[in-house]
Parts: sequence; C-alpha cells; structure tokens
Amino acid sequence: MDLYEIRDILSATVLCGEEGLGREVHSACASDFMSDVLAYVKDQAVLLTGMVNPQVVRTAEMMDMKCIVFVRGKTPGEDILELARERDIVVMRSELRMFVACGLLYRSGLAGE
Repeated sequence: MDLYEIRDILSATVLCGEEGLGREVHSACASDFMSDVLAYVKDQAVLLTGMVNPQVVRTAEMMDMKCIVFVRGKTPGEDILELARERDIVVMRSELRMFVACGLLYRSGLAGE
C-alpha cells in the first residue's frame, strides 16, 4: 500500500512531504506514548498518534518511519512540520479517532506488528 492510499482511506490532509506519497508501506502502529513506540515497535512504517510535539518526529526518525498521521483532528505546529521536512517524513492529519483509523487501515490490508 502506498501513502496515497493511506491518505484516501483516512480522508487525511497532507501537511508536509507530499512528494513522498508514492512510498510503499506494509505496516503501521498507533500510540500516544512515544516510549511505547520505542520499546515495542519495530519495522513499522506509519505512526498514528494524537500526541502533538516534536518528540513524535524524533521518535519516527529513530524508528525509520516514513509517515506520521495525527488523528482526532490534531494539527501540529510549524516547528513540528519543519522538523519532519528536515527528516523527510510525510505528515498527515485526519479527523478520525485512532481506533477507527487503525480499523480502516487494517481492513484495507495494512498489517500491525
């Protein structure tokens, strides 16, 4: 599945990194606790979260994730978007709740851990 498909499935708005939407991804994770992402997640390409702070981008970079989707209509500030641009990470936002977003992606064939 590519990030174009994820954008469409989640009715998401791309906030930065639109040139990276052709990237293929095969898995995702969801958490508002970046410590859990660091401790339990491996080989995930998409991070769904409602946590809006620069640590989310730093965590995604450390875990080699290609995309962050902010759920529940959360909108990151320009500082977070600039950090994501510098690290070549696609950032989207969706009005969906995390549970619904995960369910839609799973039903569409995107795996978890």
